[in-house]
This record gives sequence, C-alpha cells and structure tokens, in this order.
Amino acid sequence: MKKLSMEELNRVTPEQFKSQDKFPIVMVLDSIRSMNNVGSVFRTCDAMNVEKLYLCGITACPPQKEIAKTALGATESVDWEYVEDVAALARRLHEEGYTIAIVEQTDESVMLPRIDFTQYPKLCLIVGNEVFGISDALLPLCDLAVEIPQFGTKHSLNVTIAAGMVLWEAVKQKGGL
Repeated sequence: MKKLSMEELNRVTPEQFKSQDKFPIVMVLDSIRSMNNVGSVFRTCDAMNVEKLYLCGITACPPQKEIAKTALGATESVDWEYVEDVAALARRLHEEGYTIAIVEQTDESVMLPRIDFTQYPKLCLIVGNEVFGISDALLPLCDLAVEIPQFGTKHSLNVTIAAGMVLWEAVKQKGGL
C-alpha cells in the first residue's frame, strides 16, 4: 500500500471547481465563534462540492489567518457570502425552494439515519453556535431538525464534525457515493 500523490488524486483546480456542477446544497454557519471551525467548514464544503457557504451573525469572514489555517485554500474555491441576519437568509432561501434543515436537538428532531435527503431537491443545512446552538429565530422557519445519534455521556459534537456528518450523508444520498 502507498499513499497517492497529488497527481494520482486527480484533483480539480479551484477554477475547475467553481465551474463544475454542484450538489443542490447550501451550508449556513449561524454565529460560529471559532475561526478554526469556520475554516474547517470551508474545507468540508469544498470536499462535499456544495453550492455555497453562508456566514451569518458573528461568524468571521475571510481573509483571516485562523480561517486560512484550517481551510487550506478552500476559501478560494468555495462560493461564500456573509449575511448578517440568519433568519432573513432562511426566509429567502425557503422562497427559492430550499428545504431549511437545522442540525439541532429539538422536540421534533429526526435522527440522521432516518432522513431521506433525496426528497429535498434543494437543501439548506444550518449549524449553530458552539455553545448556544441554532438561533431561536430559526426554529419556526425550519422544515426539518436533524439530530445525530450519540451514545456517550456528552450530547453534543463539535460543529465541524456535525456539519461534516450531515453533509456527507446528504451528498451520499444525492448520488455522490
């Protein structure tokens, strides 16, 4: 067994990435406080070929050294936009036909393995603040609350891990794997 070289990985250039067809998924960061987490989600959005990443509330925007450290160049490939008001963004995306899905534990959340993402032609996934979760203003606007099953003593995951798990499942179901 040997590791593959960059040439053997057949990676596209940032320019090719920008022009290739994307999965009909947008990712929204709702007041993420850690710039390292922001950079990690940029990288995950690149890996999962999402349409766009929205940064909302207190979420920091590139260029920032701490974002660049974990994004590893994904701030150049991923289409992104800052929108201050996450609820206004959710309303706009809903009007554009996106299903608004929050990654949050609620009294109506659905466990990730039970969700059929193929029934949502356009999907908006929102992850919230590392301490407080999703903004309360989003709760009445969401169509779906996604919960990730957990079996330990903690009942939360790092926001980047949660975003990656849900994005991977959605992309897998939409024909990515």
